[in-house]
Amino acid sequence: MLETSKGSRLPFGAIMADLISYLSNLICKWRGKPQCGSDVEELRNLFKARYHSFKLLLSANNRSLEIMADLEEALRGARSFGMSFVKANCTAVSVNVYRMIKSLDDLAPGKYGKLYERFNEIEERINQTLSQKRIFRGEKLVIPLAEINREMADQVGSKMANLGEIKNRIKVTVPEGFVVTSLAYEKFLEHNDLQSEIDRLLQSLSMERMDELYLLSTRLQQLIIQAEVPEDLQKAMTAAYEEIALGPSARVSLRSSALGEDGTGTSFAGQYRSELNINSENIFEVYKEIVASKYSPPALTYRLARGIRDEDIAMCVGCMTMVEASAGGVIYSRNPINIRDHTIRIHSAYGLPKSVVDGSVDADLFIVSRDAPMKIVDKKIGKKDRIFLCDPEEGVCRLEVTPHESIVPSISQDQVFALAVMAVELDDYYGSPQDIEWAIKTDGTICLLQCRPLEQIDSGERTLRVEEEVSEAGQVILRGGTTASSGVNCGPVFHLVKSADTLRFPQGAVLVTSQALPAWSSLLHRAAAVVTEHGSVASHLANVAREFGVPALFGVVGAKQSLKNGELVTVDADGRSIYAGRVESLLAQSEPKKNLMQGSPVYKVLGEVAQQIMPLTLLDPDAPEFNPKYCMTFHDITRFAHEKSVHEMFNFGKEHQFSERASKQLVCEVPMQWWIINLDDGFREDVEGKYVELDNIVSIPMLALWEGITAVTWKGPPPVDTRGFLSVLAQATTDRALDPASSSQYANRNYFMISKNFCSLTSRFGFHFSVVETLVSDRPRENYVSFQFKGGAADYARRVRRAHFVGDILSELDFRVEIKEDAVFARLEGRDQDFMCERLKGLGYLTIHTRQLDMIMSDQASARSYWTKIRQDLNKIIGTK
Repeated sequence: MLETSKGSRLPFGAIMADLISYLSNLICKWRGKPQCGSDVEELRNLFKARYHSFKLLLSANNRSLEIMADLEEALRGARSFGMSFVKANCTAVSVNVYRMIKSLDDLAPGKYGKLYERFNEIEERINQTLSQKRIFRGEKLVIPLAEINREMADQVGSKMANLGEIKNRIKVTVPEGFVVTSLAYEKFLEHNDLQSEIDRLLQSLSMERMDELYLLSTRLQQLIIQAEVPEDLQKAMTAAYEEIALGPSARVSLRSSALGEDGTGTSFAGQYRSELNINSENIFEVYKEIVASKYSPPALTYRLARGIRDEDIAMCVGCMTMVEASAGGVIYSRNPINIRDHTIRIHSAYGLPKSVVDGSVDADLFIVSRDAPMKIVDKKIGKKDRIFLCDPEEGVCRLEVTPHESIVPSISQDQVFALAVMAVELDDYYGSPQDIEWAIKTDGTICLLQCRPLEQIDSGERTLRVEEEVSEAGQVILRGGTTASSGVNCGPVFHLVKSADTLRFPQGAVLVTSQALPAWSSLLHRAAAVVTEHGSVASHLANVAREFGVPALFGVVGAKQSLKNGELVTVDADGRSIYAGRVESLLAQSEPKKNLMQGSPVYKVLGEVAQQIMPLTLLDPDAPEFNPKYCMTFHDITRFAHEKSVHEMFNFGKEHQFSERASKQLVCEVPMQWWIINLDDGFREDVEGKYVELDNIVSIPMLALWEGITAVTWKGPPPVDTRGFLSVLAQATTDRALDPASSSQYANRNYFMISKNFCSLTSRFGFHFSVVETLVSDRPRENYVSFQFKGGAADYARRVRRAHFVGDILSELDFRVEIKEDAVFARLEGRDQDFMCERLKGLGYLTIHTRQLDMIMSDQASARSYWTKIRQDLNKIIGTK
């Protein structure tokens, strides 16, 4: 310490800083160095241009990361999506990544031009994946059923391929028929130039708004129905019809046989249209209606929920002679809701099997043991109050059945066993459980109409456990019915009476309705559970409910009357009970919701393009590999562009000097000079004079810094001993690089460049130099703070220790810190506005209170004392500990 003439003492560090500053001023004056900077308007315009490019880049970066987050969520199976989602997001991320490259090029023209090359290469790989298209094989527009086997599924669809296999190789009776092939479907679309318009309309496909989905469905179906069947296809269909028909008035059925339909795990049960009793005059119109059913609401929602690409589905159509049926129904060769149950389940009703598959009657159920000799181990005769028959003049007719006839078994015991034997034969042939649609002709012949793989659920143990806990569950509203799909779920009741009600069906509601109609399957992706008064386990709705993992209880007497609209209920399909309110003990036993997307075609495409978009390999900005040529994905490009954009913006404050004419002096009581230049919108009102008041400043980051700067009064640099003074003197005379204040007008002055959300603080005090650059707004992903601190008057070892001292404090404030020799570099980004402002307060405090601490860094006791004090102050300012 030195004494003044009045006996007070001054720290040597302060004396030397003033001395060096004074000498520097003299040198500058002697050299005639001008004291001027950039013109204020030119500077503002330059900043605005750079700031605009920077904000565009940050906005594009945020959007790119949001898209990547959406894609990542989709890959976790959290929601259903189609190819329109994949394509739209790939386009969006490409656009935003390109915008980032362009904005970076504006910030640093020509410096990072290699990014354009990497972008083009990655985009080309993505486009190659998205443009892959299924190639439909075959050369025939129409193929007779007698020539078909299961190896021809890509030409005729799985449904008709299975029927051809069964007819021609297993020799089970199947009606005569033919198939309008996938090639014919392609020719039909090409002839009418439909595909481009279909693709355009599908871009808006979403399951969020059912009214919009129904409107889109109508537009797509009308587009197809109003199209023309090509002449060569008409001739081929007419010739095939005449080959199987017994006369010009003969009737046929037309059934969908789309590619992918009736596959393992994707039954498409009831999603497409089938028409019965069609004559030669209407065959072309009905063909178009069945093709159009590819875009029915149930089919659209099913494909979206299951991740099936529209372009992979060619609508083949099977045509078979009508069967005059006395009874019909569905056989499950094993129990669909219990994988351990090997019994055969035969569901039957009078007339055509239509009433069984559409769930409009309570069908008979016969359960048959598998081992010889077969036995009927259980049976349930339903109340079959209607029958569907074919009338040559009227088409398919629904006839009422008398009360006595409705409870008579629809098939005999001998017919039960004959059907069971056929089921076992098909099960053995395919080596897996089968779902079989059948009819018995009036002469007693059994005809097979459809056969597809049966998906079983492993619910045996869960059913037992739930039933044991029923007594403790709560108030029972209803018991009974049949478990159509296993599971437990809870939601508000919603009564579905007519088709228009589907537009109002809320997410997570319990669907309560009279009949288990296939049309209701379009709501299964929204439903918590399904309860019907009529319908069987063999219905199309039950099939799809099991695929989607939606609990379903069918045949619940009095459901519509007992369950009130809006009432919260818990549906226990396994325990065949419905409870009032939310029953946690049962819900705890429920299985996680199925990931319907995983493994699907759309999911696989997303997975492939995601490999070009999402992985991040550029991690270390200081590594040699942090270079455009190593950008392997769009994420790499965003990481690189963001890092370099911040770097280019940080250089703005260091690359520009300002004259006093270009800035305003802050009116304050802090014993240092603070100068401010308003780059954009940092002042509340324009300032005419030389000074600006603090209350006229609206810069969010500057005000936060200032609050920290003024929070605790700085009492000057710490006292230094004689050895410290000599160290200062030696450093000052031998290392000119330590003097950042060589231009006198900047000695001990501090400069803010501000806008409302941006602040650059260049702070010089004697030998010490620090820079803070920050952007703070209500968009967390754009927010960042950069802090650089260097200099000091002590020897190198003390300066290095001071750098680590400051770095440790910043680490506790959540900054990412890097120390290079005696310099500190710290970054914080991606946090919300309040958090960033709190940390800026701390940074403002440190900017003032770490000056000249290097001179006491050899004294551990003093260092610990200052460490304790700084932590206590920060705790008061921003609540750190």
